[in-house]
Amino acid sequence: MPPGNSARTRAHALVHSPARTACLTVAVALLTALAGAPGPAAARDLPDTYVVSTAPGVLPEGIAIGRDGTMYVSSDGTGALYRGRVGDPDLKPFAARGVEDRTSTLGVHTDRRGRVLSVGGATLSVHDRQGRLLATRTALGGPLGAPDLNDLAVTKDAVYVTDWANPVIHRAEIRNGVLGPLEPWLDIRGAFPQFPAQYWLLNGIVANESGTTLLVASNGTEAVWRIGTAAKDVARLDLGEESFGPDGMVLRGRTLYAVLNYGAPHGVYIARLDEELRTGAVTHRLTDGPFDLPTTLARHGCRLYVVNSQLDEPPGRPPYTVSAIADPTCGTP
Repeated sequence: MPPGNSARTRAHALVHSPARTACLTVAVALLTALAGAPGPAAARDLPDTYVVSTAPGVLPEGIAIGRDGTMYVSSDGTGALYRGRVGDPDLKPFAARGVEDRTSTLGVHTDRRGRVLSVGGATLSVHDRQGRLLATRTALGGPLGAPDLNDLAVTKDAVYVTDWANPVIHRAEIRNGVLGPLEPWLDIRGAFPQFPAQYWLLNGIVANESGTTLLVASNGTEAVWRIGTAAKDVARLDLGEESFGPDGMVLRGRTLYAVLNYGAPHGVYIARLDEELRTGAVTHRLTDGPFDLPTTLARHGCRLYVVNSQLDEPPGRPPYTVSAIADPTCGTP
């Protein structure tokens, strides 16, 4: 996003206006897999629209859906988390302990055991199904100042977090079930040194199943960047001449689902990538859905669940919703 654009656009799966204004060691067993397993209910039995909240100023932002169909949505406007199920059109507040002072929550994800991981401001938090706080980690400031954590991805040995305010990816190691400190892991400026540091605007982040490759969205460079986690090698994902600066993303095998809300018609864009996740082509552009500044998405069964943030006109107007649309690639390996 270039300077002067007032819309706040970020992303999301274990932060978008101008950037806003000692780590603990707590044991927590984190599993690798993210949401996205097929759901039991047929699409015709499920709602097309989910009401996150009718309270003023909520401005939903991130979304995660667990294997059992439990849905979590974060609030950029208040920092709260909301929970529901794919079979019920109404979500309710999720009593997540320890985030009362967080004014904004962005990326949110679940693991196989139903734990909820979320980021906002400078903190990464882990909660159980009952909302008990299992772990909190605090990110250090970057080259441009205080962190503004945006989205997260979980691999078998780490949690990776993007920073909207700094061109930095943070990492918390997972060793023997213990989540280590959240530390600066990669300053991505080296991949494109002539680009102004303050406009990288890192958004969504996803990892392949083995955890060897990350894909990181940069709204400012209008690109997705591929990072090898072993060597920290960075290269631009080649989608031909396509301008592709997503907010939130989902990676399923070689299929990349991305929400675009700047530089292209708002909606969901789907790209098919090569085996090494280096090149690909956009195969679907779903821009005629009931979207209201979509920020990110989740996949469950053969449906895509898209957050309608209303961040272009804060505080927006209730109700704040999530829209469900069919996945046109359903059945593709």
